[in-house]
Order: sequence, then structure tokens, then C-alpha cells
Amino acid sequence: MRAIPQRFAAILGALVATIVIAACGSKSAENQAATSAGSASRRAASQGNATAEEVAAEARGDVECPAKIESQSRAANAPVDDVVGVRPGMTYEEAAYTVLCTDQLMVVSAPLSSGINMKTYGQTVRQGFTARLAEPRVQKSSKQIMQEMQDDMMARSGNRVVRDMQPGQSKWSVSTMGLPGQERVIHAAREEWFEADRNPLIANVEQALIEKYGTPTKQQHSSGLAYMTWAYDPLGRRITETSRLFNQCSPALDPDGGTNYSPDCGLVIGAFISPLKSNPQLAEFMQAGVINQSGGYDLVVATEQTLQGFEQQRQARQVQDAAKNADKPQL
Repeated sequence: MRAIPQRFAAILGALVATIVIAACGSKSAENQAATSAGSASRRAASQGNATAEEVAAEARGDVECPAKIESQSRAANAPVDDVVGVRPGMTYEEAAYTVLCTDQLMVVSAPLSSGINMKTYGQTVRQGFTARLAEPRVQKSSKQIMQEMQDDMMARSGNRVVRDMQPGQSKWSVSTMGLPGQERVIHAAREEWFEADRNPLIANVEQALIEKYGTPTKQQHSSGLAYMTWAYDPLGRRITETSRLFNQCSPALDPDGGTNYSPDCGLVIGAFISPLKSNPQLAEFMQAGVINQSGGYDLVVATEQTLQGFEQQRQARQVQDAAKNADKPQL
């Protein structure tokens, strides 16, 4: 990581201003994480067979919809920057509840990997969450589990596409960053598979996206696939074909894909539409994502530097205490 950019000094100052609170309240931050919306929809601990509705009820806890949003709203002259209500700048809890409110069967869980390599100095930074619709819980024998694992390995070794989604389902990936208990959204991606026999025209999906986000920076078609990108620089200016950033600022729209944060790019929104094999004019599924590349980059740097300062203060206090209270060695 490079030294923190000057434009983000105010945010770093705010983080430093809260360092004492974070230092004294690291346990409360952990408790908050444990009782937050993300934790409220943790995996159910119950055993035995259960319907999808029962699994969702166990995992979601008490969810009040619509989600309560207190974060600053988008400026009137700023580009539209949300995916089904989730936008950069939201708190972790606001984003989690917004996602949960998209479907009564939606459940949220911590991601298997954070994706952002940074030093947290022993602190717990919630780097986001994933979400998908609850499915029935079926107790399986060890033989059934082994057979499923073998089938999966055979499929992967044969390069067969293994789908984890069914028509009518959707899934999310949301990335967050900030001091413990103060994490905010820097990226959100969603994948939706359209209901069988209710697949929309690809042209209509593209038009709906244009109506929401405006004229795309890029719009491409290849082998029936449709790609759309809306890209802005860190100052919020639309990137044009003549800009050196035109081929540099890419979206992150696959919930199972990675993210890239560059100080040179600002808000980037993307959409991908895949056609139905039986009729290439109809959409089978789509992915949409929004990422604040420069904002995310700056927040990662600021968070890591603040936590480093936090750790340095802890070590300094430890040295002071040792100088006062440590036993002298026997010589």
C-alpha cells in the first residue's frame, strides 16, 4: 500500500479521533459484531430436517423491513450508485438489513475469505458478508455426503459447469471496511436467476439498466452475452473513450469473483446478462455490481494505518507499565 492520499486525510483524522474509543471498546465492537444484522442471520445451529422457511426463520432472527437507513443519502447531482438499495458508504448493519429485506428467505453469513490482505493487529475487522436464499435442511448419511463430494470432483475434473443457483434465486456479496464496529460498504455484487418461463428480453433488461444508471461508458455484446459499464473518476466525473482510464476502471459484478481497488478510479458500476440457451434473446441470469475503487482503497489504507497506530500505542503503554511494575532480574 502507498502512503495515504491527501484527499483522504479527513477520514484518517476521524479514524484517529476514535482510536481511544476503539482501544477501550474493542470488546464492545466484538459484541456489536456478534449481535449485528450479519450475525443475526448466522447459520442455524439446530439439527434435523427443516423446510427452507424454518431454516430462514432460525437464521434471520428479528428483521424489521424496510431497513432503517441513517447514512447520508446520495447527492442529487451524483450518479446512481446502488444495487437493489445497497450502496457504498452504508454501514455494515444497514447493508445487511437491506439485503435481508429483499426476500423473506434471504440469510446472511460471513464470507469464507476476506479478499483484502491487510494487517489488523489482532483486531476483528468485518470485511463484508455473503447472502443467499435459505434451502431445506436435510440430514444426510456419510455415504450420501461422500457420493456428493465425488460427483462434484468428477464434474470439476471434466470442466463441467456446476451451477449453485436455480431459477428464481439470487445471491449477494458485500465488501466492507473500517475500524471494528464502524465498517462501511465499499463494494456490492448481486446475481439473479430469472424465474423459469418468465425470462425477460435481454433488450428490456438493458433498457431498464440504462433507465436507472444512464448511458453506459461501455456496452458490448459477444456470443449473446451483454456487458455494460458505468465508470467515473475519483472526482465523480464520467470517464469517456478518450480518457486514459477508459480501459483501466473495471467493475466487480460477480458475487464469487474478486475485487480491485485503485486510487485512480472512482465509482464503477457493471452489469452482465447471460442468454437462455433455448432462446438467446431471453435472459437466463444477470449480475450487477457497484464498487467505489478509490474510496475503498483509501479506507483500507486509513484503517490499516489507524490500527497500526493503535498497536503502537498499546506497545508503548506496555513498555511504560513494564518500566514501573516489572520485577528486576536476579543477577
